[in-house]
Amino acid sequence: MEVAEKPTRHATDVRQAHLVAAALALAAQRSPADITTADLARVVGISQGAVFRHFASKQALWLAVLDWAAGTLMARLEAAASAAHAVATSDPDQASDLVALRAVFMAHVDFVQHYPGVPRMIFQELQSPGDTALKLQVRSLLARYRQLLMNLLQQAQQARLLAPETDLPAAAMLFIGSVQGLVMQALMSGDLAAATAHAPGVFAIYQRGLLATPTISKGTL
Repeated sequence: MEVAEKPTRHATDVRQAHLVAAALALAAQRSPADITTADLARVVGISQGAVFRHFASKQALWLAVLDWAAGTLMARLEAAASAAHAVATSDPDQASDLVALRAVFMAHVDFVQHYPGVPRMIFQELQSPGDTALKLQVRSLLARYRQLLMNLLQQAQQARLLAPETDLPAAAMLFIGSVQGLVMQALMSGDLAAATAHAPGVFAIYQRGLLATPTISKGTL
């Protein structure tokens, strides 16, 4: 019995992954609200009925998409922060916590460059009235994101890199808002490359508002 079930579970996992990828690809091209299960079935190459054999509802599919996006984004942000810390701590001229913040900022913009369907889905869901399952999942992602930023900001504050009066929760909110602003403008203009091009300059302005002195080192800007 076990031997028979394993291939079935594997096939289901693969098909679900294909449907999640299809939803992301279509969301990059048009509003997620306009994407139907027939569209997803056509992209994956299965019948519309088969979509519901893998996901109980359209909402369940979008929850899976958001779950994948949240896990992938946070893994990339955490990896970027860790890698930046490792490099910066070996160079006494660099403020490692600020370098890590910059790495997180750039990693987020890079993620959106590759998966523009994710912010489209999130922005649309946040506009819907009431507390939906998707909206609660978005809030959970934002809470994890803020905690990562708070950890980096607290470390920078302890290292006396930040202005003494810096409001850390506000700084974390502004960080996320700066990324969202870049992404929103890029999506509206249809030029996602613009977000990547402007990201270093936007982060430099953000960082200057945090610093205890006008400059820390050339490596942090």
